[in-house]
Amino acid sequence: MAWSRDQLAARAARELKDGFYVNLGIGIPTLVANFIPAGMRVVLQSENGMLGMGPFPYEGEEDPDLINAGKQTITALPMSSYFSSADSFAMIRGGHIDLSILGAMEVAESGDLANWMIPGKMVKGMGGAMDLVAGVKRVVVVMEHTSKDGTPKFKSHCELPLTGANVVDMLITDLAVFERPNRHAPFRLMEMAPGVTAAEVRAKTAARYTE
Repeated sequence: MAWSRDQLAARAARELKDGFYVNLGIGIPTLVANFIPAGMRVVLQSENGMLGMGPFPYEGEEDPDLINAGKQTITALPMSSYFSSADSFAMIRGGHIDLSILGAMEVAESGDLANWMIPGKMVKGMGGAMDLVAGVKRVVVVMEHTSKDGTPKFKSHCELPLTGANVVDMLITDLAVFERPNRHAPFRLMEMAPGVTAAEVRAKTAARYTE
């Protein structure tokens, strides 16, 4: 049985480490904020100029002036700080963020990532994704394994415009987890969702990987 969105976020949260500075992308990655292990100190950074984001607010407790880069309402912590987006991107480009968890439209077997646009569809802009994959120490991608029509999203090569080439270190889908020890090695199938078989993963994947 495939993992739900919350289960995907919880699995991604297992990649956090105490003391990490972490950037969460739009979509499923934002849910990771709700699954930070108790007692672990993780500082969440947002491109729009906030360091130290808390979990999503309860209904009725939203502050419309307090949002993340995806325009979702969030909560602050006692240690939260605010600054310009220029300073925020200086943190990212300067290599000061330990981990970024991003969504994706496609991931290639070489670690290429496409997550910012579909040609012909309206797009607001590339956002911070290109800076994140270039400046962050480790990139974890969380996405559904296939598109709505069943087309594999983990592919031999990306067909959509790239966000970055050879930048993905770990891929977590609703079916399985793939990881590679370095950016010269192939991805390896590390684990599968409960009830999912290796044969099912293979049938729904167009990329090459090891088991």
